[in-house]
Amino acid sequence: MPQMAPISWLTLFLMFFFIFMMFNIMNYFIYSLTSPTLNFKKHQKSLKSMNWKW
Repeated sequence: MPQMAPISWLTLFLMFFFIFMMFNIMNYFIYSLTSPTLNFKKHQKSLKSMNWKW
């Protein structure tokens, strides 16, 4: 659309850039990361609690 004024291009760019950044920020913070040491400790406890009766 070459008939649009340059200020319109600037506002469109800023709007899409803002939406893109908000989408990325929301996707980054939506997951709660757990430390690997906690997962390892839980895994060890679950292995110790398993009693195999052959």
